[in-house]
Amino acid sequence: MKWGVERNTGAAAGAMFLLALGENLWIRFLPKYLEALGAPVLAIGAYGSTEDFLDAVYQYPGGVVGDRLGRRGALALFVGLAAIGYAIVAVAPVWPIVLVGMAFVMAWSSMASPTLFAVVGDALPSHRRAFGFSVQSILRRVPIAVAPTIGGILIARFGVRTGVRTGLVVAILLASFALLVVLQLRLNRPPAHAPLRIHQIWGLLPESLRRLLLSDIFIRTCEGMVDVFLVIYALNVIGISPPQFGLLIAVQMITAIACYLPAARLADRFGRKPFVIATFVAFSLFPVSVMAARGFAGLLAAYVIGGLREIGEPARKALIVDLVPSASRARGIGLYYFVRSLAITPAAVFGGILWKITPALPFVAAGLVGLIGTCIFALTVDESAAA
Repeated sequence: MKWGVERNTGAAAGAMFLLALGENLWIRFLPKYLEALGAPVLAIGAYGSTEDFLDAVYQYPGGVVGDRLGRRGALALFVGLAAIGYAIVAVAPVWPIVLVGMAFVMAWSSMASPTLFAVVGDALPSHRRAFGFSVQSILRRVPIAVAPTIGGILIARFGVRTGVRTGLVVAILLASFALLVVLQLRLNRPPAHAPLRIHQIWGLLPESLRRLLLSDIFIRTCEGMVDVFLVIYALNVIGISPPQFGLLIAVQMITAIACYLPAARLADRFGRKPFVIATFVAFSLFPVSVMAARGFAGLLAAYVIGGLREIGEPARKALIVDLVPSASRARGIGLYYFVRSLAITPAAVFGGILWKITPALPFVAAGLVGLIGTCIFALTVDESAAA
């Protein structure tokens, strides 16, 4: 416990590690996979919005499952659904089938999120939560520093379709190992409470959390406007190779990992807010720096900024857990992310519309949206309301 790592947070982080290792062999290249299957630019934008929509509608049900089935049963279910999704995406003959597969894939990345948050909240006291989230984040992002480069090499050697499908087969195997890790969780099922309707859960969320949510919506809109277009901009507009793009992701993740632990320790000791502001500033600068790049070196600098987006993420997650009532922890976290993801659903489509005007435009607009969100958080959120 000295370092904020105990059995349950370690098991949850181990499952995250295995799923992230498999998914990041292919998921960063999914827009190119869609393109190879015949999807037009607006359809790729629609994929991004569909992803955000599913992320929204999955969050609250995922929290309900996490509170009702218990943490272990819920996570085992979500891993199994994700593996089914990998198989569907791998055999998809046309791009709309990929969207069907992603509906299953996101059972892990979205439905599991409230339960993964709740594991840290259940297992660790408030003054260790930012560090606990850092441990989870590091074990999820270490494979992101390696897997996209391997995925890029597979694509360069075998082509987009075969390269992505090879990564998906590996992801299915790793999901099987992740299921075994999840079964090591030993948290007690949350105590039974009278069922609460979604509007009652909303009423329990304090004002500071709602203001954090508003600022977070702006920041994630900034991210969502350009996220699905990053690989296309890098490969098609700037002209780098798939392995080089994988290397950019590695640089981004290494930067993030380097700042996690010291930032989390300081946030647990001195407060969350300065670190959340820093991460929101980096979110705002990242799309503008990508747009300003003129070659691989410029993109390298931009992806270092992209890595700095994570400097305050453990602090932000800990602040959410601090503010959500413990009796409805998974449901409250699920509701937070439901509202956030639903609000940002149009972002990728809007980014696609701006891309049709000129590819640089969504990146500039995203930076402005992120700046608004940063100001809202800095001026309105009071972390002293946290428990």
